[in-house]
Amino acid sequence: MTLQKFSLNTVFPASKWLKGYKSSIFKDDLMAALIVVAMLVPQGMAYAMIAGLPPIMGLYASVIPMIIYAMVGSSLTLSIGPVALISMMTFATLGPLYEVGSPVYIQAACLLAVMVGVISFLLGLFRFGFLIRLISHPVIQSFIIASALLIVLSQVKFLLDIPLQSSNIIQFSQSLWEYIGLSHIATFGFGIAAILFLIYIPKLLKSKKIAAFISSSQFLNRAVPLILVLVSIALVYFVHIDQIGIKTVGEIPVGFPPLSMPFWTWELVKTLLPGAFMIAMVSFVESISIAQATAFQKRSELNSNQELVALGLANLGAGISSAFPVSGSLSRTVVNADAGAKTPMAGVISSILIVIVSLYFTELFALLPLSILAATIIVSIWKLVSIKPFVDAWKYSKADGFAMLVTFLGVLCIDITSGLMIGIAVTFILLLWRISRPHIAVIGLVQGTQHFRNISRHDVVTSTEIVSFRVDENLTFLNANTLKEFVILEVSQHANLKHVVVNCSSVSNIDFSALDALAEINNELQKLNIKFHLTEIKGPVMDRLNESDFLKSLSGKVYLTHYQAMHELDAQTFS
Repeated sequence: MTLQKFSLNTVFPASKWLKGYKSSIFKDDLMAALIVVAMLVPQGMAYAMIAGLPPIMGLYASVIPMIIYAMVGSSLTLSIGPVALISMMTFATLGPLYEVGSPVYIQAACLLAVMVGVISFLLGLFRFGFLIRLISHPVIQSFIIASALLIVLSQVKFLLDIPLQSSNIIQFSQSLWEYIGLSHIATFGFGIAAILFLIYIPKLLKSKKIAAFISSSQFLNRAVPLILVLVSIALVYFVHIDQIGIKTVGEIPVGFPPLSMPFWTWELVKTLLPGAFMIAMVSFVESISIAQATAFQKRSELNSNQELVALGLANLGAGISSAFPVSGSLSRTVVNADAGAKTPMAGVISSILIVIVSLYFTELFALLPLSILAATIIVSIWKLVSIKPFVDAWKYSKADGFAMLVTFLGVLCIDITSGLMIGIAVTFILLLWRISRPHIAVIGLVQGTQHFRNISRHDVVTSTEIVSFRVDENLTFLNANTLKEFVILEVSQHANLKHVVVNCSSVSNIDFSALDALAEINNELQKLNIKFHLTEIKGPVMDRLNESDFLKSLSGKVYLTHYQAMHELDAQTFS
């Protein structure tokens, strides 16, 4: 276990881009910040609602975390803040424990952010970032799709204005059946109109005819959710649609609460720890995937452990500023990059603009209908729902397809945390199963070459006195017995056998159990007057074998190339 190496660039990565910062770069960052804020204000409030928290907390989560990340993060364009998936996980962690929206629930959400921050920070500091990457891509993809469906279902209650449970699809179906008759038609109609607005207005703005007349159509397209928010607020203010039963956000505190550590006890920390660790895992996987994609495009450096540290500090900042866990946002990062952001200063400017909104426009947002926020969430999240990844995974690998399906059903039918844990468990079981059953190919010489290929796939030259095979896996305690069984089978089928040759070109590691198995194979073959040889051993593996007694007792030899071995053992056949 090693600590991060400390230097100015490690502790304060912003020093790299601040050195050459110019007014021309500031203009690009300012324009990108304006476009991102147009998305962030309605998104932040909506995602706070997903987490079961007051909408204003979505704005709180968009200030301190973004400023901290800009100073210590290694990605130039990653946008940190509230995201739907982490909000849903926050709700899944806290919902069963406390009354949603109550003071204790809010304090627990802040503490959860602090805990996520501490976990991420420590994992990054001690370079344990690889642990969080143990979630396979198919599992995280299935988890995101299933969570997106649950998020959409969780917003139906705001469209219908009825109390619905949405921890899983079973609870949702039962509560929908129970309360569907109490739906508020005006709220539903207003929400559907908002959804149609969010779907079709961007398409209209992208059309060539409109783009030809409006030079800023791209900005307007990004700002469509904000335009919808302002229009709906105007309808409440001037037309008083709230008087027909359409519910609004309600009173919002002005300004920002003081920075303070949320209430905590060791008992509370223990209760929230599993949820905090799961959120830290998903948050990092999501953020690093986004950051890597933008790093490729920008051809900039990216340090995974530094990203963990930065994400940890950002969440700590969220927790002490009355916010909830945050992560990297794909949609806002893409918009940030496409809008021309050159440095993380765009995030700092976005934070300052959010502060201005929170100080001077909270009374305005108090009039925002809840159904509008629900429509914003549904339209933005529904883009994540797709069946294609399941089909592709199943076609390529039945094991990965099965892991995706189990994760999907676990999240939908049980809950988010349990579904993810089941998916991770299934992935590891399948991984261990694959390692325990390595691909072992009997190989022969391709005529006219020095290459050896699988005898079941190619027309090759073999010898009745030699069995040569390639093991396409590291040799460990999981597959040591499989290797022994394979050798026993081959020996039983070749009466004139004199040599067994193992091609180790695909073996990068041999653990002690496998070394023991190789020694047993060598001893048993010796009793049958059959020599045991190894070829094409990788340097690091050879170094470890040299430190053992195995090579001293090896009945055969170690060859640099497989052709060299076969030519020496049977020159007539392998000439």
